[in-house]
Amino acid sequence: MACACAAVATPATGARASSTRRSPAVPSSSVAAARWQTRQVFRAVERSSRQAVAPRCQAAAADAAKASGGTPVPKNAILVIGATGTLGRQVVRRALDEGYEVRCIVRPRLTPADFLRDWGATTVQADLTDPSSLPAALVGVSTVIDCATARPEESTDKVDWEGKVALIQCAQAMGIQRYIFCSILHCDKHPEVPLMNIKHCTEQYLAASGLNYTIFRLCGFMQAIIGNYAVPILEEKPVWGTTDQTRTAYLDTQDVARMIMAALRSDAAVGRTLPLAGPKAWSTEEVIALCEKLADCDAEVRNVPVWLLKGTRSVLRSFQWATDAADRLAFAEVLSSNETFAADMTETYRVLGVDPASVTTLDAYLQEYFTAILKKLKEVGASSKQTNFYV
Repeated sequence: MACACAAVATPATGARASSTRRSPAVPSSSVAAARWQTRQVFRAVERSSRQAVAPRCQAAAADAAKASGGTPVPKNAILVIGATGTLGRQVVRRALDEGYEVRCIVRPRLTPADFLRDWGATTVQADLTDPSSLPAALVGVSTVIDCATARPEESTDKVDWEGKVALIQCAQAMGIQRYIFCSILHCDKHPEVPLMNIKHCTEQYLAASGLNYTIFRLCGFMQAIIGNYAVPILEEKPVWGTTDQTRTAYLDTQDVARMIMAALRSDAAVGRTLPLAGPKAWSTEEVIALCEKLADCDAEVRNVPVWLLKGTRSVLRSFQWATDAADRLAFAEVLSSNETFAADMTETYRVLGVDPASVTTLDAYLQEYFTAILKKLKEVGASSKQTNFYV
């Protein structure tokens, strides 16, 4: 890897995890083996984190520090990673509204990030897969807010592990004052899921870095429900579900952004790993039923058996070119456990000074969405078999 620890090529991700020395026998259980591999990886990471920053990052960070000329860094200057994403853009908006100077890392792309500049943010070109591009983006910044994760077509190893290790190393070298990292709830419980295992390894690496950090472990976002369920139901198209009873306490990304910014004002949030979960956990079946009720129609639901997802993953893993796709399907392991992704938010609310009553519920969020959409459809004279817009 370009700028991660020399002793570690990648965190434990199933069959791709490796070690540079002869190790004791790995436990036979797949989950136990994954946990064992995670421990071996982090021990190597911890050893190497005591050494100097990897040469490319160290040299680039030194050059960037000289270029800054010793100018004091404003405490309200922040850098948002993943600023064009579902959560990142809400963090940018919230930070600008609260008077922060916001800088965003963007990559050259077909769809430019002009909207960030229109809002008042500054954009800089950098890439997590190119560690030498990172230090310059950190010059004049006091806080890093990391909302990034690999897109479906990208490698989680390259972006979420190698890129994040490089970013943390650069933050150390540049003297960043605060680092906020967005992780996944229960990532420590599922080392068999590559992305969750990577997030947990990154949490541990960040905690050992010496930076003033806050880690947020997130549940699902309400915004995802719109594209996955609400829009297909309104357009009278099939919606895809699963046969599991996994439950998720969804949060509105605007609430998440508000709590992330609250962490910057709270000394009690430094060095903490805090859950961010919604008021109530919902199963896929319950979410679809709620959308049906608000849209006043029945959805055509096509359930995909969990065993089919797991079988598809096994097939994909046999092809080198499909490994990343197989990793994405590893979440089928979580679905098959019928787990509840929810958390007691009492301590989080206390540390952040947030009133629990101010957090949006899924019922209220979807009610507002469907009311606005149905009103608009009525205004333009739309017709549909699912409802009479003129009643």
